[in-house]
Amino acid sequence: MSEVSIMTAGIDVAKDHLDLGLSDDSVHNFANDPDGCEQVRDRLAAMNVKIIVIEATGGYERSIVAELATSGLPVVVVNPRQVRDFARATGRLAKTDKIDALLLARFGAAIEPPQRELPDEQAMALRELLARRRQVVNMITAESNRLGQARTQRVKRSIELMIETLKHQLNEINDDRDGQIQDNPDLRARDAVLRDVPGVGPATARTLLLELPELGTCSRQQIAALVGLAPINRDSGTMRGKRTTWGGRVSVRCTLYMAALTASRYHPDIRPYGRRLRDAGKCAKVALIAVARKLLTILNAKIREHLAQTRNCSNQPLTSNTVASCLHPSPPFPHP
Repeated sequence: MSEVSIMTAGIDVAKDHLDLGLSDDSVHNFANDPDGCEQVRDRLAAMNVKIIVIEATGGYERSIVAELATSGLPVVVVNPRQVRDFARATGRLAKTDKIDALLLARFGAAIEPPQRELPDEQAMALRELLARRRQVVNMITAESNRLGQARTQRVKRSIELMIETLKHQLNEINDDRDGQIQDNPDLRARDAVLRDVPGVGPATARTLLLELPELGTCSRQQIAALVGLAPINRDSGTMRGKRTTWGGRVSVRCTLYMAALTASRYHPDIRPYGRRLRDAGKCAKVALIAVARKLLTILNAKIREHLAQTRNCSNQPLTSNTVASCLHPSPPFPHP
């Protein structure tokens, strides 16, 4: 019997259709609807597929990713920038849906991006709610700026009504988000751990919970790189360039910047750290980034200890000492 060849697949996702590219250079077109997703799933399930690569396309990929993941197929969602850089490196500058599908298959075969655990339905719903909250906040800011420039009373009244409506929507989103977190025991416990750190308020805790689920499962170097707070070298030969931060999750990083401003004033460990940086001649922005990275490191360690404590409590018999330890864990960073 001949050995079955191992395939890699790439799926280029558009609003109305899916282009499935395979490592044998064939391309197949399907509709981006429930029936089309099932056809793609059935076709790939009948093959010996090592990896299926899909670009993040702002939401259009969710249906096909969910269909493949629930069937146990090895699907990976990648950053489109990585695929574009791969295309340039291999000299493939043309861009069509079919070319992109084959490019994704070649990217999967060459790079073999690691599979990550996909969020469950509740986590995806909460992330979408958080994204909508940011949109509403941005719209409120934009309307408030327009209000300051408006001259006629009619226009001012129109803007004020819009701001009032948006604030009502914001309150409803906040209530819905907070209610879902309180109904989830794990999220509720992590939220309490995060908010116990000076400088971390409700908005920061919610953003970290929903947009950085890796918190507590990575090393301090890995979590800093994931958020985009790790300095990147710029050296060549004898030249030593300035270290800069780049990439990462923008929404988490922006939230941590604001939390770092508060932590640099009120956190007993971070406050002297930020002061030492400024006394050493670091500019305000560099010091703030370093403070945000230190705050993230502390939060990562706090959640790691919480997870370890939870596992220990679940594996130990329920004695009075065990219960007390679970309810009142010792802080990982004792204050001097």
